[in-house]
Amino acid sequence: MKILIIRLSALGDVAMTIPVITSFAQQYPEIEIMFLSKASVEPLFEHMPSNFHFRGLKENEYANVFSLFRLFCSLKKEKFNLVADLHNVLRTKMLRILFQLTGKQTKHIDKGRKDKRRLVRKEHKIMKQLPSSFARYEKVFEELGYPIKTSFHSIFGDGKGDLKKFVHFTGVPNDKFWIGIAPFAAHKGKRLPEESVVKLIKQLSLHPKYQIFLFGGVLEKEILDEWSSAYPNVASLAGSLTLNEELALMSYLRVMISMDSANMHLASLVGTPVVSIWGATHYFAGFMGWMQDTQNAVETDLPCRPCSIFGNKDCYRKDYACLQRISPEMIITKIEKIVN
Repeated sequence: MKILIIRLSALGDVAMTIPVITSFAQQYPEIEIMFLSKASVEPLFEHMPSNFHFRGLKENEYANVFSLFRLFCSLKKEKFNLVADLHNVLRTKMLRILFQLTGKQTKHIDKGRKDKRRLVRKEHKIMKQLPSSFARYEKVFEELGYPIKTSFHSIFGDGKGDLKKFVHFTGVPNDKFWIGIAPFAAHKGKRLPEESVVKLIKQLSLHPKYQIFLFGGVLEKEILDEWSSAYPNVASLAGSLTLNEELALMSYLRVMISMDSANMHLASLVGTPVVSIWGATHYFAGFMGWMQDTQNAVETDLPCRPCSIFGNKDCYRKDYACLQRISPEMIITKIEKIVN
């Protein structure tokens, strides 16, 4: 039995598939699994069970109708019995339909778009917890005839990542509490104002028992390096570690402070508690990190929020009060509860 699983999307979205797919692979070892995604996310799958295989794609391999058809012809040779579409966008629908035409059984994720629109509409919001992405993924496999009991702690099992992957940069963990801060997100509706981030870093850096690590991409390297050089006990990781090395380091953090972004999900994959920051978005939409406690979420009580599922809409108020009103003290209170 062979199954093709498709999720062609951003790092955080793909990361959210891992608890479910790992459980699926462990509970059904007789099924050969191929996961189709962007080549750049392959490091997330380094520790998967032996019946799992990753196929990474470059963007030009699914950029248009013709490339998608060529991709289908290539995949058809693998003789899959089942296809699980965990993305359900135009490109994956096309692949799904082509497989259906060859008689293959396919199922796709129900993203609950109507409920999400009710959650973020400007007036008469329906504020209720929607099914998580994990539950929606589980349902796809159940509909294919393979129910899953997702039991996942970390990509490193019951242990932690390999110290050798990052100790050359950080030194050996000592009696200090290692705290990560990932201050960036793709959209403004998810990002704390820079002045708030700087105040947070400054206050945490003065604690004698804290060692702070700043997480971000190459594009944020300059500003993260500036912040790390301005305060004691702060180090920027931007451009210094690979994704695999960052994941190993995250497993040694006592807590990660993250926006509603990929780093929340990466920390979740290694069993690290996350203090998550929610502005225009809300965890009711189902995107809280795996096994993260909503008690550790930081948010403001405003009637206009949530106004966006992905944080990509302009602020109705024009002032992003949902983020402006989050103080460093609110975040530090959550950190102290976890650390203590």
